Amino acid sequence: MNTGWGDEALVAAARAGSDAAFMRLVQRHEAALRGFLRRSLGGSAAEAEDLAQEVFLTAWGHLGRLKDPARVRSWLCGIGWRKAQDRLRSRRRDATRDGAWLEIADATPGLSGEDRLAVAQAMGELTQGQRACITLCLVEGWSHAEASEALDLPLGTVKSYVDRGRARLLAALGGSHDA
Repeated sequence: MNTGWGDEALVAAARAGSDAAFMRLVQRHEAALRGFLRRSLGGSAAEAEDLAQEVFLTAWGHLGRLKDPARVRSWLCGIGWRKAQDRLRSRRRDATRDGAWLEIADATPGLSGEDRLAVAQAMGELTQGQRACITLCLVEGWSHAEASEALDLPLGTVKSYVDRGRARLLAALGGSHDA
C-alpha cells in the first residue's frame, strides 16, 4: 500500500475491507489519540492505551458512519471523548460504592470487636455493588429506589444486592437469612 495516501483514501480502502488501510489509519492517529485520552483521563498512560484500543475497535465497526473521511482524527477523538466520559463516570460510581462500605462496621453500634471484624471481612467479600447497596439501604436507611438512582443501578439489582449482601453478613455473624 502506498504510505503517502491521505486519510480520505485510507478510509475509502478500509471501508472496502482493507485491514492494511485501517492499520495505517491507526498508526497515523494513535499517538495523538492516546495523548488526548491520557490528558482527558488524568494522566494514566496504561488506561489511555486501553481506551485507545476500544476506540479503534469501535471505529472499525462504525467506519461507515464517518461523514467526512478527511476529519478521521477528530472523529476518533470524539469517540474517545465519549468513552473517556463513560470511564470517568464509572470511576465516580466505583469510588462512591467503595467509600460507602468502609463505614458499615463503625456505623453498627453494639457489635463486639470480633463481630466487627467478621462484618468487615464479609463486606470485603461482597461485590462493589453489593457493598454500596448494603451501606446505603441498611446502614444509611435509604430506600431501594433512592439507592437505585444514586448508584445508577436497576431497582431489581439493588434489591437483589441488598438481599444477597444481608444474607452474607448474617452468615458471617452466625445468624440465619430469616433473621
